[in-house]
Amino acid sequence: MDLRSIILFAFFLVSTVQGLMFELQPNGRKCLREEVQKDVLVTGEYEVSEVPGQRTDVKVTDIKGHTLVSHEDKSKGKFAFTTDDYEVYEICFLSKVPPNLRGQKHEVEVTIKMGLEAKNYETLGEAARLKPLEVELKRLEDLSEAIVQDFAYMRQREEEMRDTNESTNSRVLYFSVFSMLCLVALATWQVLYLRRFFKAKKLIE
Repeated sequence: MDLRSIILFAFFLVSTVQGLMFELQPNGRKCLREEVQKDVLVTGEYEVSEVPGQRTDVKVTDIKGHTLVSHEDKSKGKFAFTTDDYEVYEICFLSKVPPNLRGQKHEVEVTIKMGLEAKNYETLGEAARLKPLEVELKRLEDLSEAIVQDFAYMRQREEEMRDTNESTNSRVLYFSVFSMLCLVALATWQVLYLRRFFKAKKLIE
């Protein structure tokens, strides 16, 4: 694998774009779940088809139940947040229909960007008055930092998995030794018991 392939592979690891379309049933709830690493910028843009009399809410929460984004009665909008820890995040769309109306389904279109794809380098370049080449260098710098962080995370996970495997192997070994000792003790007890039994019946001396 050449250097270019490695860079492209790493780029897909550290940046993600998801564009989805789905139907939201009346008084229904649809959630998108994604595992995101720590300190990653996540942005989203959504558009929900409008139905007279109905409303849709958008809420983003983490696995602990903390609300990061809350948009009520909005058919179109954007959101952004930076993750505090590596965990699962939920982006939920909720349809609410008044009791006196017959509900209709919504069509939802959402685009989620994570990592480098979530950053708008053109805006950053204009704000900092950077030249196009400097903006591209900034993008490459962020990409290299993200690659280093991602490989460091992968290395940490590999070490955790190795420690778990070693711990499991040790426990299996101890359990096997304990089982063998129990079997030997049980076999010895059976021999002694049978010997006493046969002596009591005067079958052996």
